[in-house]
Amino acid sequence: MAKILLVEDEVNIASFIERGLKEFGHDVHVAYDGATGWELIQKESFQLLILDIIMPKINGLQLCRQYRQLYGYQSPVVMLTALGTTDDIVSGLDAGADDYLVKPFSFQELEARIKALLRRSGNEMPTHALCCGSLSLDPTGHRAFRDNTAIDLTVKEFRLLEYFMQNQGVVLSRLNLLKHVWDKDFDTNTNVVDVYVNYLRAKIDKDFDHKLIHTVVGVGYMMEA
Repeated sequence: MAKILLVEDEVNIASFIERGLKEFGHDVHVAYDGATGWELIQKESFQLLILDIIMPKINGLQLCRQYRQLYGYQSPVVMLTALGTTDDIVSGLDAGADDYLVKPFSFQELEARIKALLRRSGNEMPTHALCCGSLSLDPTGHRAFRDNTAIDLTVKEFRLLEYFMQNQGVVLSRLNLLKHVWDKDFDTNTNVVDVYVNYLRAKIDKDFDHKLIHTVVGVGYMMEA
């Protein structure tokens, strides 16, 4: 059971999600616009947030950014969106979301995503730093450095880099990365993995002669010092 904040301006969708989550034993609090959701966030602590993107007063992207800036990364955020292109998905993840769900969706899929995120947030990764050559990553502080230069990472970039560093020397397929970083067991028909690998390369490899992320043609990617 988790204490969940649902911010969704469509009453029928909000009621559908609320009923389903309560049947699974979750303690659900509902707000019908971003401003009300922000007020609740400042008054109470939640273990998980579900945010619609297109909402009055404060949209979901802005609300997620405000939450991350003030409260950090202790609670996962699921973004609901009617827009399912790669650019739309990337915008949601860049705002600080851990996952996204495109409308219309099945409740079973939503519950599966919630379970996966709660498992992850409830089982913290080891607190020791991960290292690959001159790159170091601090899972607890959500920080990364290369040659003592701080690297600014979004939530999903951090998770992708963390997974690469936990599996150094191992060739990781796109499906493997979708499963362990995006909690998906199927091809989403988008190039979101390649987009985020390119984001990481621009931040950790571009300005350095020695590259750490390598493409294995026809297979996927590998991190190796």
